[in-house]
Amino acid sequence: MSENNSSELVKRRLEELDHLEKMGVNAYPYSFDKTHTSQEINDNYSDESPELFEKVAIAGRIMALRRMGKSTFLTIQDQQGRIQIWFNQKLTPEKYDQIKLWDIGDIIGVKGPTFRTKTGEITVKGADFELLTKSIKPLPIAKEEVDDEGNKILHDAFSDKELRYRNRYTDLIVNPKIREVFTKRSLIISEMRRYFDSNGWMEVETPILQSIYGGAAARPFSTHHNTLDISMYMRIALELYLKRLLVGGFEGVYEISKNFRNEGMDKNHNPEFTMMEIYVAYKDYNWCMDMTEDLIKTLANKANGNLILNVDEIEVDLSESFERTPWFALIKKYTGMDLFGKSKDELLGDAKTLGVHVESTDSKTKILDEIFSEKVENNLQKPTFVTDFPLEMSPLAKKHRSTEGLVERFELYMFGQEVGNSFSELNDPRDQRARFEEQAKDKAAGDEDAMMLDEDFLNAIEVGMPPAAGLGIGIDRLVMMLTGQSSIRDVLFFPQMKPRK
Repeated sequence: MSENNSSELVKRRLEELDHLEKMGVNAYPYSFDKTHTSQEINDNYSDESPELFEKVAIAGRIMALRRMGKSTFLTIQDQQGRIQIWFNQKLTPEKYDQIKLWDIGDIIGVKGPTFRTKTGEITVKGADFELLTKSIKPLPIAKEEVDDEGNKILHDAFSDKELRYRNRYTDLIVNPKIREVFTKRSLIISEMRRYFDSNGWMEVETPILQSIYGGAAARPFSTHHNTLDISMYMRIALELYLKRLLVGGFEGVYEISKNFRNEGMDKNHNPEFTMMEIYVAYKDYNWCMDMTEDLIKTLANKANGNLILNVDEIEVDLSESFERTPWFALIKKYTGMDLFGKSKDELLGDAKTLGVHVESTDSKTKILDEIFSEKVENNLQKPTFVTDFPLEMSPLAKKHRSTEGLVERFELYMFGQEVGNSFSELNDPRDQRARFEEQAKDKAAGDEDAMMLDEDFLNAIEVGMPPAAGLGIGIDRLVMMLTGQSSIRDVLFFPQMKPRK
């Protein structure tokens, strides 16, 4: 729709609003008492018992409008769906002229009986009605046409993704299937809470603003606390505070909340994202693999009613057991190289041979991570637990109980993306301090993603933290997979967007 056409439509709608107000119509009343939704009526109306819907009060946004002499048919949309409404001048002679000033996009309330038309469509008879909101801006369509009989006809759907992300409210109006994705998102999170709560694990809240950020290898957003006159950071992970609660005596805690990482944006990353982390005392990463597999299958079945997922025409059957393969074994499988135990200089040479771009100043951790990301990840389409990571890559995980140089850690991959991360949690304060000190050296050498040394956390585990398993799941990515979406922006109501010039 051109800017000129849009301006003309806005001008016309403002004139209609002025006319309505001169007729004594309040175009923005305070409330309307609904008794039914479109879905309740469409699913339950029966020709054998029409009296059950003899009196309904329904409200929604006008999505289609068709005038036929002294009758008007329109379709309204509420949160559950759409339903047809029929008005006739004989039913409401004193108010019928108002309908001539309605537009697609207006929100109305209607009271009356329900019936089935000759064409078989369930319809509410507009015995009484009320304009609830006059829409000034037209819905984002290419063309709104009014024929000789006053019927308003829409052409071309709102399909430009850039505009849809920026104007999510209109996207939700004109693309109802988008709302189904967000309804499933809410259902998935609710079911996750139910799963944890039913096991006796407690939902908690931890600080978003932190004086020392930690729990992940990532760059933070920074801010300033005026009263305390100190720099502070938006959290990048939940881990270190949740572990403090294990020290305090809680044996199972979880949190679902926003994290913030000051990094790139693409179809799999948004700077502000939703994370779930859970920590359960007296468990290890082997137990956590079993629990995670059961959780993912439970959530998929709740969201879709089955265990088949499809993303970008790739089908995954969750009914099969998830694969479990060590990190270095996957590297060898997809590169032909055995990287276990190699020095930094050797890894730099291997990266060059494999065509993986790294810098000579990069840490050993970063080199290993880049090789895995470029050569392995995209091959992991089926659910795969990647286990037994290099020690250098996991400063918060417990050393492997049988293999030197590894830690007890797994990441869950599906559709070529990481969706979950878990450790047998490190609770030896001496080892943890040494790992933090190594991270501090990496940070001093230029690794911006290296962790900070957190003395308060070290003090906590010196008091004593029980053995435990921890799990983090990226909610946004999980929802992408369970709803068949290929971009993280399609599962965020308001994704971060580059500002318009």
